[in-house]
Amino acid sequence: MHSYLGDLGLLRDRRFALLLSARTISMLGSAFAPVALAFGVLNLPGATASTLSVVLTAEALPMVVFTLVGGVIADRLPRHRVLMAAEFLMAAGFFALAVMMLTGWTPLPALSAAAALSGVATAVAFPALTGIIPEVVPEDRLQTGNALLGLGMNVSRVAGAVLGGGTVVLFGGGWALAVSGAMFAVAGVMVALLRMKPGERPGGERHSVLTDLRDGWREFSSRQWIWVVVAQFSLMVMAIQASHGVLGPLLAKESLGGPAAWSSFLAGEAVGTIAGVLVSLRLRPKRPILVAVLFCLPGALPTALLGLDAPLWSIVAGAFVLGVCFDVFGVLWMTTMQREIPAESLSRVSSYDMLGSLMFGPIGLLLAGPAASVFGIEAALLGCAGIVVLSTLASLLSPGVRNLRAPEPKAPLEPASP
Repeated sequence: MHSYLGDLGLLRDRRFALLLSARTISMLGSAFAPVALAFGVLNLPGATASTLSVVLTAEALPMVVFTLVGGVIADRLPRHRVLMAAEFLMAAGFFALAVMMLTGWTPLPALSAAAALSGVATAVAFPALTGIIPEVVPEDRLQTGNALLGLGMNVSRVAGAVLGGGTVVLFGGGWALAVSGAMFAVAGVMVALLRMKPGERPGGERHSVLTDLRDGWREFSSRQWIWVVVAQFSLMVMAIQASHGVLGPLLAKESLGGPAAWSSFLAGEAVGTIAGVLVSLRLRPKRPILVAVLFCLPGALPTALLGLDAPLWSIVAGAFVLGVCFDVFGVLWMTTMQREIPAESLSRVSSYDMLGSLMFGPIGLLLAGPAASVFGIEAALLGCAGIVVLSTLASLLSPGVRNLRAPEPKAPLEPASP
């Protein structure tokens, strides 16, 4: 029997507490960043929506281009040092943006280069984080560790969205970006304080980057449950990006009451992610991937309710359900990967996971506007909900998804006699 009090006992572990603090503070900086960057750029003299688009694209492209390389780096080098370097690189990028905006020297190439630093750092940080958790958390407490890390990051997302907007209003985008940079720097210092045992660091024979990528692909593609769910998520993310990024705000503007209504939707989803941690701490399914995929089905609920012109309260409730379900999925998925993938390949496999899951997202954003014009906003939203449902049901056809079982819990060792 698991208890919440027992789960919180993991916080007494110094290394886990440091990692949790670092990731919580880093996510707070990340939650500050979008508001600070968007309004900081838009408030520049002569800036237009195109200016912001160029800067955001410069930030987003390296996330895709360097994700696989980030996985190789995190499997070759001590992961805590890779994660520390990523945090400091993120801090450098945002400090550079802040200095440019506060001094008024803001050439677009320089802004884009600074934004690209944060994109590279994100591409390197995610695979390193996936791999370092099993090095810090005991195997039998991996799910608890992932859930607690998720709780810290979800709370930071909510707090950062509120505090970031307030900082921009009171002090301006430049100072808000400086605060973000300071948070990343603090997170980097905390990661640097981790004391990893020599045996926990990845090692082994060194190969070329292409060889490492090929070996990582072999680990990824040889497990049906991984590539099937990643393919499912590539379609789901495409649909959710379209509905959350374009179609939902359009409908909110036309018939739900504008920005306040859409803020309620996002708040409902954010609160759901926090509540989802409580579920994921207790849930110990024998078939974790099957249960994780089943939790994706309710993810279509808020998009379908938007398409059906349902009352706002029900749409917000649907967003809450989405937040709960996606958080549970994330914890079960991450824990299963950490248990099933060899430690020396884990970061590379997670980089393929990240790349595959996100690669169709920009397509969803690109097609959302034309789809709304041709079919109408409501019909396009219902189409997005249908993609979520159909892609999830299709993944359930996979024996690998249905049949993968969690390892049996180990019996506690008898204490040695004095």
